[in-house]
Amino acid sequence: MTGKIVLASAIATFAAGAAMAQSSGNWTGFYGGAQFGYADIDTNISGVDGDGAIGGLVLGYDYDLGDWVVGGGFDYDWTGIELTPGVEVEDVWRIKGRAGYKVSPQGLLYGVGGYAKAGTDNLGSDDGWFIGAGYEQIVVPNVSVGGEILYHEFNNFDSTGIDVDATTVQVRATYRF
Repeated sequence: MTGKIVLASAIATFAAGAAMAQSSGNWTGFYGGAQFGYADIDTNISGVDGDGAIGGLVLGYDYDLGDWVVGGGFDYDWTGIELTPGVEVEDVWRIKGRAGYKVSPQGLLYGVGGYAKAGTDNLGSDDGWFIGAGYEQIVVPNVSVGGEILYHEFNNFDSTGIDVDATTVQVRATYRF
């Protein structure tokens, strides 16, 4: 019984410490959450484009350097955007680095960029890159919400000669550990 009380006290102390750190604007730590938004996809072939909903999961780690925050993360988004009959973009995943400035203890304005991979239903998948910007706000201890806009580029998609670029705008909610 005493061991359970000690364990419960240790967990409560850890949780309270994490909550205090987040409410005071300390961004250091892991986070995970979900995002949802809109994607606009264009190609270098006339009439082959599409737009629609996109959404998925986000995971990452940030390190607070005072006024600045740096971090890295992973995003995975599902979508079903049809570019032309028979060609549909199914998913996009990203490995990202980000760096930002705290505009307030709970508000972070940041730039982001990295590696992306897009997959289709029958044209295969291809590697590309992306760059963008976002804003994130801690709204209650350990919970943040934000928005992000990203520009993606995939040249010579899966050796087909098709150049693809996409812009995504998403909102997200994350739990910060």
